[in-house]
Amino acid sequence: MTEPTQSKPTQSKPIRPRERDAIVAALRAGVVPRTGQQHVQVGRVAEVQAVLHDIERIADGGSSSRFVIGEYGSGKTFFLHLARSIALEKRLVTMHADLAPDRRLQATSGRARALYAELTRNLATRSRPDGGAMGAVVERFVTQALGQARAEGSDPASVIATRLETLTESTGGYDFAHVVGRYWHGHDGGDDQLKADAVRWLRGEFSTRADARRALGVRTVVDDGNYYDQLKLMSRFVVLAGYDGLLICLDEMVSLYKLSNAQARMANYEQLLRILNDSLQGSAAHLGFLFGGTPEFMLDTRRGLFSYPALASRLAENSFAAPELVDHSGPVLRLASLSPEDLYVLLTKLRHVFAAGDPGRYLVPDEALTRYMEHCARRIGNTYFRTPRETIKGFLDLLALLDQHPELDWRSLIGDVVPVPAPTDTPETDTPETVDLDDELSSFQL
Repeated sequence: MTEPTQSKPTQSKPIRPRERDAIVAALRAGVVPRTGQQHVQVGRVAEVQAVLHDIERIADGGSSSRFVIGEYGSGKTFFLHLARSIALEKRLVTMHADLAPDRRLQATSGRARALYAELTRNLATRSRPDGGAMGAVVERFVTQALGQARAEGSDPASVIATRLETLTESTGGYDFAHVVGRYWHGHDGGDDQLKADAVRWLRGEFSTRADARRALGVRTVVDDGNYYDQLKLMSRFVVLAGYDGLLICLDEMVSLYKLSNAQARMANYEQLLRILNDSLQGSAAHLGFLFGGTPEFMLDTRRGLFSYPALASRLAENSFAAPELVDHSGPVLRLASLSPEDLYVLLTKLRHVFAAGDPGRYLVPDEALTRYMEHCARRIGNTYFRTPRETIKGFLDLLALLDQHPELDWRSLIGDVVPVPAPTDTPETDTPETVDLDDELSSFQL
C-alpha cells in the first residue's frame, strides 16, 4: 500500500471551543451539526455544483425540485444542511423540517399544517441561521417600505398596500396581504400584540377561523388544504422583503414510504407530483425544494415513488447515463459514495476539529488514520466509506478516549473499535461485503 505523505493542517485558523464542541457532540451522536459544516465537508463536488445551479435559478425568479437520494448514513442530512448554508450565503431564505407520522405533505387532522408550522418555525436568514426569523423578515419588509415612503414623500400605508398588491392575485393572497398590513398597523401604533398575532397567523399557529377573525379581521387560516399555496406566497413575499428566494428542505421522506395506508400514501405522492409539476412548468417563482430520501423510497414499485406512474415517468433516469457518465441536471440527485481517499481527508479534518484547529494538539499521527481505515475495512467491508456515519462516530470515540486517558496508546485501542453498519429499512439478508485490502487500498494515495 502506498503510504500517504504527512498531511498538512486542513485549517489555518483556530476553531472556537463552542463550535468545536458542537461539531464533535453532534457527530458522535450520529446527527448533523447545525454549524461548522465547512470544517468537515469532503467530496460531493458535482452534487454541490448542481445545487448551486438550482440556487442561482431560484434567485433569478425560477423554481426547482430535487430528490437527494442516498443510503442510511450516506450523508443526505449533512448534504441538505450544506445546501441550506450555501443558500443563506446567496441571500435566500430557507426552511427545513423532517417528515414524521404527525407531519406529512398531505393529511387531515392538522398533520399537514403541523409540517407547515415546523417549516416556519425553522425559517432562517443569513443573520438568523438558527431559525425563528419570520418576525425579522416581516419587519424588514416594513422597514424597506418605510424607507421607500420617506424617499418618495408618500404615505407608508399606501406604499405597503401597493407592494403587497401583487400577492392578492394568487390563491390566499388577499388575506396574506391583509395580515402583513395589520402588522404594519401594529408597528405604526406600537401595538405589540397585533404584531405578534400577525406573525402567529403567518406561522400557521391559528387553529380556528373565529380566533383569526377576532385578532386580525381575516376569515381564513393556514390549514391542511392550503399550506402549499401559503408557501408559494411566502416565496414571493421574501423577495418583496429584499431576499432572493426561498429554499425548502424536507428530510426523512422515507416516512411516506412507511405509511401502511395505501390511500394516504398515494395522497402524499399526489402532493409531491403537484410540487414537482409546478417546478417543471415554472408555476412557482423564487421557490425551491430539496427532498431527502433512501433508494427504497424512490425505487420500490410497490410502495415507493415509482409505484405512482406519473412520478416514475418524471423521475426516470437519463437513458444515456452510465456509472461513469452521471447526469446531475435531472430531478434526482444520487449521492455518490465517498472514496477511501475522501474518507482519509475527512478523518484528517475530524482530527483537526477535535484539536480545536491546533496541529500541536493532534492525538494521533497520520499512520493511525490509515490503520483505522484498514480496521474498518476488515470489520464491515467497503460500507465504511459508502455510509460513513458509524465510521465517523467510531473515530471520534477513539479520540475522546485518548483525550481522557493520555497514557493510552492508539495502537492498543484500534483493535477494540467496532463500527456498527448503518441500519437499513428492511432486515439484512446478506452478510456485510468483505473487501480485499490489496485491491481497495493498494492504490490509495493523496
